[in-house]
Amino acid sequence: MVTDSIQTEISEIERIYKKQETNYRIIGKTNASERIRKLKKFQKTILKFRTELREAMWKDYHKPAAEVDLTEIYPVLSEIRFAVKHIKTWMKPKRVGKPITMLGSSSWIRYEPKGMCLIIAPWNYPMQLLFAPLVSAIAAGNAIILKPSEFMSHSVKVMKRIIDETFEDREVAIVEGGAEVAKVLLDMKFSHIFFTGAPEIGKLVMAAASKHLSSVTLELGGKSPTIIDETADLKNIISRITWAKFVNAGQICIAPDYVIVHESKKEEFIERLTNQIKKHYGQTIKDSPDYLRIINTKHFLRLKEYLENSIYHGAKVVFGGTMNEVDNFIEPTVVVDVPLDSDLMKHEIFGPILPVIVYNDMKEVIELINSKEKPLSLYIYSRSKKNTRYFIQNTSAGGTCVNISAVHVGNPNLPFGGTNHSGIGKSRGHYGFIEFTNERAMFRQKLPSAIELMTPPYTSFKQKLIDWTLKYF
Repeated sequence: MVTDSIQTEISEIERIYKKQETNYRIIGKTNASERIRKLKKFQKTILKFRTELREAMWKDYHKPAAEVDLTEIYPVLSEIRFAVKHIKTWMKPKRVGKPITMLGSSSWIRYEPKGMCLIIAPWNYPMQLLFAPLVSAIAAGNAIILKPSEFMSHSVKVMKRIIDETFEDREVAIVEGGAEVAKVLLDMKFSHIFFTGAPEIGKLVMAAASKHLSSVTLELGGKSPTIIDETADLKNIISRITWAKFVNAGQICIAPDYVIVHESKKEEFIERLTNQIKKHYGQTIKDSPDYLRIINTKHFLRLKEYLENSIYHGAKVVFGGTMNEVDNFIEPTVVVDVPLDSDLMKHEIFGPILPVIVYNDMKEVIELINSKEKPLSLYIYSRSKKNTRYFIQNTSAGGTCVNISAVHVGNPNLPFGGTNHSGIGKSRGHYGFIEFTNERAMFRQKLPSAIELMTPPYTSFKQKLIDWTLKYF
């Protein structure tokens, strides 16, 4: 499936960097209409290469055409359309108020681009996670270098054609390669670095950024829990959980990582879940054209080891478990009686294995979730407003969905991102624009300033003015 990737020559990377370094201030002065034209051209080119994108992702990891449309192409087009609609408003200087002590002045915020930006994307959604932040960076008026995953060679080839046909490399360019290329890029001075990937790599990106005091956006991951309480309507929600967990073969940062289900719902949940998996992918899942493969042998073996470790420590597979290393196939797998200190519960799974944990008291749920790092997403399935409120108020997460999973990323009016270990900064829509923007504070004095009455020498009269200011303002 995955072929050897191409690596951009270091000299070529340096050439592109210098070109953008010379040009980024010019790009930063572009107006809203110019940026809108770029984004509309980008949209047109993406649609032109739709068929090639679908073919490439099938070759890379057996991704069905419908999922390419829904989870790769559509999210990017949606970002473009939203930005095109709102750029003029986003770019307008924003007037802000002032305290009475600053009478005779005016204040506003000027939105200016950060400058040169680097976007590093992972392999699980190779187009969406590279191009969605690119839309925000273009809307904000930056020069951008893109570094996609080396694991998606067919997809990257098509994406590079899209970028090359849409932009000049002095404004946007893709460079290809693995860790060596990433290191070269991270040694360069960028105004902002946008990284999506694993927390352990995010720490390395943040350390590299600190050398130049570059700002960062880190979209990471973690163990996103799903809570199913005793009031949940399983009949009407089971397809939502099944889809969110097994789309992309579970290789998605906001996938439900484990389920915490009330004891009274355990048997019904497992029965409905396994039946729903069969509805989605058929009786012989390996032959389904709608089910993906694990990206490579390394990740296949990692998941295999997680499952074997948990079974060794007492976990039981109640559905699935079939694996084939030849084509990196792992069947959707449901596991119960999973020890909390097993690999499946210690590490982010990032694959089609779903541990099911049983609870009786809501406090058990809170203790389990809060014993781990703050998750990127938390999903709550309940018909009780009281229970839902309790779960929300006693946990912290980057985002939360009630009675559905994963779809919050698709609302451009919401910020998307994690908190602490699951991420730094937010993206999508206006939040993405702000992430690539310097909010420059602007202040103009028109009339005499009150501060002039309080400068040295500090007389008794001036001290009385200071005392009065401290007391009343």
